[in-house]
Amino acid sequence: MTNISLTTRDVARELARRYSTMTHEELDVLENVLVPMKFQKGEMILSEGQTCTNIYWIAKGLVRQFYYKNGKELTEHMATENNIVMCIESLFKEEPTRLQIVALEPTVIYALPKDALEQASIKSVNIQMLYRKILEESLILSQIHADMLRFESAQDRYVKLVKSQPQLVLRAPLVYIASYLQMTPETLSRVRTSALLE
Repeated sequence: MTNISLTTRDVARELARRYSTMTHEELDVLENVLVPMKFQKGEMILSEGQTCTNIYWIAKGLVRQFYYKNGKELTEHMATENNIVMCIESLFKEEPTRLQIVALEPTVIYALPKDALEQASIKSVNIQMLYRKILEESLILSQIHADMLRFESAQDRYVKLVKSQPQLVLRAPLVYIASYLQMTPETLSRVRTSALLE
């Protein structure tokens, strides 16, 4: 699903396929919740100090979530097509975020506004299931990433990323991949070389 001519209906169907089966009526409701958005390369999707009010589904493109620490930019998360991105703490606490989301390529996103999604969830068990599964997936991915940084060597982190997200490794600038894996660009370069030799 990387076609730019996706309709909101296509996206609703894809979300239902991935997260929860739905009737035609429920697909109609989900379709009405979705808000299409387009971003140019380098354009901010969410800036520091804004409150995150949406769950973002990436239909096309590549996005990066990052924050500043001691004047340095650190990459928290990156995602390509058919993936979700959000600032979960800001979304649920309804407070300004310190995380930022930027498009690394021309990007098409379908936003699921939290308020509209919660309203739809009250009326539909399947939409409630979809909402829950999206949140579960997001939390699991965060945990996997945190555990990878805690327990695995630089080499293993890189190999795992190549296996789990090959598109990301091909398309994201190496400086961001290094930051995401919490290593220097020099270490990443060394790790990539030895991974290729194996």
